Amino acid sequence: MEDRDQVIAYAKADFEVPHGHFIERLKVALGNPDFAGVALDLGCGPGDICRRFAEAYPQSRTHAVDGAKAMIDVAEESLSPFLQKRIHFLLGRLPNVVLPNPYYDIIYSNSLLHHLHDPLTMWQVIKHYSRAGTRIVIMDLLRPDSIESAQIMVDTYAGNEPQILQQDFYNSLLAAFSLEEIRQQIIDAGLPLDIEQISDRHVFISGIIA
Repeated sequence: MEDRDQVIAYAKADFEVPHGHFIERLKVALGNPDFAGVALDLGCGPGDICRRFAEAYPQSRTHAVDGAKAMIDVAEESLSPFLQKRIHFLLGRLPNVVLPNPYYDIIYSNSLLHHLHDPLTMWQVIKHYSRAGTRIVIMDLLRPDSIESAQIMVDTYAGNEPQILQQDFYNSLLAAFSLEEIRQQIIDAGLPLDIEQISDRHVFISGIIA
């Protein structure tokens, strides 16, 4: 998303349930309520997930990456002065983005995978910026079995959102990968990750790099 009005509409959308669910699952996967390391957020969008992460782990720091300048701008504008010291936003597209750290203690991502023309770029970046013990936590959409099913999901979960967001959600559902496609991507990347379908439209991927 490069259109500022579209980005603002996205930032104001009601993602309380899926984003809250993601953070709760991330907490379980991380397994350390006192986490004080450095996190990498891939595809941070307007910054809601990394803000939630920073609030959950007040001793942590986060490098948050997105390929859309409009997203980064909105994310920075909405950040409180307290969190500005702990979240550093970076503009860049995978796999060419250059990150400040050689590795991260946790790498997480919500709803980036289906935006990538080559999904292996995300898995390659994860491999490059992880080390033994790095936690990986990913959530993304799953492609419905038909366009009719996609439209039902839009009506069910985004029926009260602006039309531009309904269309964006519909397009994202159709662009998403199937469970088997994602499983094969992980195998091809050689990553020791578990994959689980957690709703009619979401997949959750997690693991620890050996």
